[in-house]
Amino acid sequence: MQNPSQVIRERLRYQGHKYTFVSQRLRFPNGKEGEREYLIHPGGVVAVPVTAAGKFVCIRQYRFAVASYLYEFPAGTVEPGEHPDDTIRRELEEETGLRAHRWDPLGQFYLCPGYSSEIMYAYLARELEVLDSPPDKDEDEDITVVEFSASELTEMARLGMDLDSKSIACFWRAQLFLAAEK
Repeated sequence: MQNPSQVIRERLRYQGHKYTFVSQRLRFPNGKEGEREYLIHPGGVVAVPVTAAGKFVCIRQYRFAVASYLYEFPAGTVEPGEHPDDTIRRELEEETGLRAHRWDPLGQFYLCPGYSSEIMYAYLARELEVLDSPPDKDEDEDITVVEFSASELTEMARLGMDLDSKSIACFWRAQLFLAAEK
């Protein structure tokens, strides 16, 4: 196993509400040096909610960075001092108005390690209950809850139809998990 990069110098470029942007002068494991920039991210969570009828619950949400609506599984950013298990329960309720009574971890993965330290914690959410009074959504959220069959999501992923990458990866993981249960 190679040694990790050694930080020679680090400069804060921007401190945002949730993210920090830094540049670093590094000595890489191969001995060479270089300058790299990246986002320091607190981590994220994503739930793959599945109804008793076997439908997958997604949200259709406006994403300003791509100026478009995307279909995604409910997700969010881990708040300071919050455990990912708590974050995902909160996010599922806020974004869908649902509470899950069965949670199975689907593992974790780096979302975009070329420019971000963000790690995603993925969960399968089942035994869903509709909340009588769901929490208020964030002021910038324009969300519609939709359900898809496994074959519909497979086709959307195959065609690249407005489905984000974390949702494609988590759908695949959920399919493997559910198949192993049978």
